[in-house]
Amino acid sequence: MKKTTQQKPAKTGRGKKNIVIIGAQWGDEGKAKMVDVLTEQVDIVARYQGGSNAGHTVVTGGKKFVFHQIPSGILHTGKKCVIGNGVVLDPVALLGEMESLVKAGVRVRDRLIISDRAHLLMPYHRLLDGASEIRKGSGKIGTTNRGIGPAYMDKMARVGLKVIDFYEPSYFRQKVREVVKEKNFWLKNYYGQKTVNADQVVDQYLKLAPKIKPLVADTTQYLEKKLSSGENILAEGAQGTLLDVDFGTYPYVTSSSASVGGVSTGLGIGPQWLDEIYGVAKAYTTRVGEGPFPSEMDEVFSEKIRHRGGEYGATTGRPRRCGWIDLVALKYACRINGFTGILLTKVDVLSYLKTIKLCVAYKVNGKRVNEFPAGLQQLSRCKPVYKEMKGWDGDLTKASKLSDLPAEARRYLDEMERSIGVPLSWISVGPDRSQIFQNH
Repeated sequence: MKKTTQQKPAKTGRGKKNIVIIGAQWGDEGKAKMVDVLTEQVDIVARYQGGSNAGHTVVTGGKKFVFHQIPSGILHTGKKCVIGNGVVLDPVALLGEMESLVKAGVRVRDRLIISDRAHLLMPYHRLLDGASEIRKGSGKIGTTNRGIGPAYMDKMARVGLKVIDFYEPSYFRQKVREVVKEKNFWLKNYYGQKTVNADQVVDQYLKLAPKIKPLVADTTQYLEKKLSSGENILAEGAQGTLLDVDFGTYPYVTSSSASVGGVSTGLGIGPQWLDEIYGVAKAYTTRVGEGPFPSEMDEVFSEKIRHRGGEYGATTGRPRRCGWIDLVALKYACRINGFTGILLTKVDVLSYLKTIKLCVAYKVNGKRVNEFPAGLQQLSRCKPVYKEMKGWDGDLTKASKLSDLPAEARRYLDEMERSIGVPLSWISVGPDRSQIFQNH
């Protein structure tokens, strides 16, 4: 493959590199697998945003693990895992996830650290999320109904509750009572839904607090200390750049900073610590929920790719919309994040297709558009401009180096790399952690 020049030089003064993993599309790109693979190179894996709406899947030894809040690196013995302050923490779901891992033989409690500044996701957040989607009808966002948006709304409205508030019971009860008055007003009078009992919520959550307390710490101090002593981290993002609240297809986005800016705000570490920023992208494109999708395939072909790629939400089970690779959107994600490399997944899913398409530009009212639009209405009017390439035959799942791939597959990857100007650093050819190779 052609060499590209957009490589960021390694920082001097320390040995091991700190790595960031970011979704380069609309989420579901295979970030968990890449985190799992690269965890071997780091000491700590830290989630910096999102919540239980994330569904990060790792397949190893024929067993499938789905992570929602716990970092995907927890499967590696001896690695510490951090849930950063940028995450909205659902303690009920977290304890259930921990229990499932322990039953599977994974040690968790002595390796997981939770930020005392992380905001809590409360039962009324889930109710409000579902009620809002019902009321919007055909104009719904397509959320996971896990309460993520309402939890971030409370954080920004300065009425949220943080993990540290768990351990001030009288203050916690007072604040919940105050907040619930407003939530119940909206639930009853605007949404026509059932209300919640503030004291029942408090009693439920205060019973959970002691189970979580041993894991709670000031993770900003913890990470600074570890980084300064020479240990390194992998920052794991959820969702993807095109779902970022600032840079995504607003309002069909998540409620957090899913791009590189979320690393510093979500972990409390400065950008000077970031060495490698990897974007994870599929060899095609998928999207869950509503919103414009210029390179979307017709439903018959979409169903074919959906079946072959297992394109169903790890959190909701919803079928994903499938489309050809969108290089306009991918170049935009590269620019926003400053990617030093792309980790490309699911190349094997495209085998046995006679023709493969790459969306290289858009057309709006007959005019060619080469940049990803900021406005939802403009993006909705974009029609894909495709470059067609010959497909390839053969099972790619046993490939262990670039030369193992058919010539047509290599040409496809060459065209993608040339177009985005960022090296394809890793190529994944199957779901298992072993079905991947580094591309030098």
